[in-house]
Amino acid sequence: MKQNLFKCLPLAFSALLLGGAVQAQDKIAEGSSLSTWSIGLNAGALTPVSPLGGKNDFSKWKTDLGYGLYIKKQITPYFSLRLDGVRGKLKGDNSEAWDGGATNTSPVSAFETDLSYSGSLNAVVNLFNISMFNDNSAVQLYASAGAGLAGYKVKTAAGSGGLTDYAGGKTIKELIIPVGVGAKFKLAERLNLDLGWTINYVDGDNLDGFSRGGNDKYNYAYGGLEFALGKGKQLAWHNPVALTYDEALQAKQLATSLRSDLDAQKAENSKLRSEMNDLLKDSDGDGVADKLDKCPGTPVGIVVDGSGCPLKVPVPVIQEKVIITEADRRVVEDAIKNLEFDLGKATIRQKSYATLNRVAALLIEKNFSLKLAGHTDNTGSAALNMRLSKDRAEAIKAYLVSQGANPSRIEATGYGMNQPIASNKTAAGRQKNRRVEFTLF
Repeated sequence: MKQNLFKCLPLAFSALLLGGAVQAQDKIAEGSSLSTWSIGLNAGALTPVSPLGGKNDFSKWKTDLGYGLYIKKQITPYFSLRLDGVRGKLKGDNSEAWDGGATNTSPVSAFETDLSYSGSLNAVVNLFNISMFNDNSAVQLYASAGAGLAGYKVKTAAGSGGLTDYAGGKTIKELIIPVGVGAKFKLAERLNLDLGWTINYVDGDNLDGFSRGGNDKYNYAYGGLEFALGKGKQLAWHNPVALTYDEALQAKQLATSLRSDLDAQKAENSKLRSEMNDLLKDSDGDGVADKLDKCPGTPVGIVVDGSGCPLKVPVPVIQEKVIITEADRRVVEDAIKNLEFDLGKATIRQKSYATLNRVAALLIEKNFSLKLAGHTDNTGSAALNMRLSKDRAEAIKAYLVSQGANPSRIEATGYGMNQPIASNKTAAGRQKNRRVEFTLF
């Protein structure tokens, strides 16, 4: 069992490194900058006894210096894997009476063990690391447990004699089960103070060179520093509960901002509708808007010219056959290509006037009829798009009439977003769908 564990430790460490590399790639892909690797250095007191019960082979145990280091991979804010190594000496003797005052009959009076190496792979769980309003804590308590291998040499003394090699001075290898607790304090963004205490249960009774029955054990109480590797904040101090809380606050702020923008857009749309109603208002029903009507109050049924005044000459007889030439079509096509409105409004931009003037002249000269069909993309509500398409067609009609075109020969209709000529899923498609079609007849 011991040999199998010794062989498995390098494999476990390789898996730790591989798992860390894969997770690091995942976090980079997600845009995370949290640090997950760290190393620690520590020193403290080694004692060959357990305060949690069990038999001790010597009546007096001594405290000696121990030192160690570890490499840690933080998997989540609450769980990590740590590879620990510890060295030092363990000492004890029988200079005091046994527990209960029993007579000391042990043939071994003292021992000294050189802990050549002690390596173990431990699972570490952060017990307390949550603060609702801070995404990084400053103090945490943790517990650890694992398994590993210890190699040591023992010297023993009989009576008042000196120390001699035990087991021929060979290095003894034993399975160890370390169980510990600790507290960690964040000193800086990449530096922690680490205080801990570990009890190591040994799978054997050779640690002190004498057996009274039961397996040996030793303690390591230590203090040290932990250094975070890589860039970004330490994942061990990261608090996803607080992060979720912050994200919820940001989402609420964004929703409030969007609601304000929506209210502002509604107010702007209401103002636009009021302006368009005022622009297109035709009190006498003669087909010429009040703003362009030079003869308001024209009686119903009276034929008027482009300025809203009664015609002084008979209306020309409409020819039954209308001939539209390629030149006529080019005039209309140029007007369509150069037609521009203010964003979200039915206000015609000045750059469109020149080509619209040529359309008006064509209507006057050849007495053509013209159908104006307004279309939009699917951005916004159907009702708003229907009004906007209708208003834009009416605005073009009003402009052509202002240039002398016969309003009775111009039909303005809005279709909203119901007749797309391209996909509304792309910006280019939506651009094509925002149009006003001119049809001569």
